[in-house]
Amino acid sequence: MGKLRIGDVYRYGRPYAPEPPEIDGLPNFFARVYSPGKTLPTLERGINGLAPVNTATGARRPAVLISSSPHKSGSDWTPWQDTFEPDLGFVRYYGDTKRADVDPTKSQGNAILLQEFQRHCSPDREIRALATPMLLFRRVQKDGRAKGNVQFAGVAVLETASRVTQFSGESKHYFTNYAFELAVLSLTAENEEIDWGWINFRRDNSVSTKVSLDAAPESWQEWVRVGSGAIPRLRRHVARVSIVSTIDQRPTPGSPQEKMLQAIYLFFEGKKARFEGLASAVAAQVLSRAGAVYREGWLTPASADHGTDFVGRLTIGEGFSSTKVVVLGQAKCEKINSPTGGVHVARTVARLRRGWIGVYVTTSYFSDSVQREVLEDQYPIVLVHGLELVRTVDQLMSKAGVSEIGEFLDLINQKYESQISHRRAEEILFD
Repeated sequence: MGKLRIGDVYRYGRPYAPEPPEIDGLPNFFARVYSPGKTLPTLERGINGLAPVNTATGARRPAVLISSSPHKSGSDWTPWQDTFEPDLGFVRYYGDTKRADVDPTKSQGNAILLQEFQRHCSPDREIRALATPMLLFRRVQKDGRAKGNVQFAGVAVLETASRVTQFSGESKHYFTNYAFELAVLSLTAENEEIDWGWINFRRDNSVSTKVSLDAAPESWQEWVRVGSGAIPRLRRHVARVSIVSTIDQRPTPGSPQEKMLQAIYLFFEGKKARFEGLASAVAAQVLSRAGAVYREGWLTPASADHGTDFVGRLTIGEGFSSTKVVVLGQAKCEKINSPTGGVHVARTVARLRRGWIGVYVTTSYFSDSVQREVLEDQYPIVLVHGLELVRTVDQLMSKAGVSEIGEFLDLINQKYESQISHRRAEEILFD
């Protein structure tokens, strides 16, 4: 039986067959997902559900294969570019509604995920035992080929499902869709692999739920046993070399993300102080992803920021068992092809008091030397480079129901004056 390893790329092409085991120097996807006597799973849709089987304990869907195709993102700045961060245990995936006259709960893929969402969020262990694993794939370029290559990104559980308003650049209309957030589970105990034999068991209606569960990865079994409360410790997290290359901090040339980043830079060129409002909103989104509670505070006057452009507060814990942390932010609207200056990072760090943290948001990127200094000196600062900036702006646009980057930046810009305050940073602790 085949195995799928996180990060490995597989050849996906016609004819759909488990032979040969290797094509064009890559493992054959269909050889890895072959189930004797069963139809071959495909990735023809974004959301591909294997047919349910009836068991003694209830209907069981063997798996849902979720596929993301970055090269098919909208022609301009579509607000539905999926976010795949398997090394951080996080995926945000947009459903398959594409038309205004379609009920978003009724489209085939959304209907599957919404049904599974009820199981994934159930407090009942027996219901979770029937829940379907989400197997994540993304289409990638390989050896000059833009198509026909899929990368396995892990196994996940559904955490949230929320309605969003989107805009079709082709048909020029708004429509309602769903955005799903998934927690990618750790496969450390399985050496970063899943055995397709687990899915084969789930496809066999003669195999009991207990037996099929025994074949699951340890993290999946623990999630079924404990529920959503176990996700923080089961979430995949990769300890990696912390220096991020320049290419991984900048959008791909010619991509919609590069166009968005260029639009942001040009919008604030000549009025760069106003970039602080966008940076504050981006910092709030970035710091809130891990489940902590972040509150935006205010922007500092442009003439007297002294290395601080915005102030916020991070709350860790709840009620009596909580603490509040001052967040000082620096915003730099810089040329996207030149690295940000290390002196600006140092100025922000110099403003931090004990227990405070910093956030540095730039349209540019961070050089190896700047990153190394932050790591070696253990500066408590979060760095947000240009690529992360546009990814986050994309999420904020989706939440706001705005499809055009210019319209969104206008909304941010309109609030600028009302956000400015001369208050001391520490006052945020008492708001």
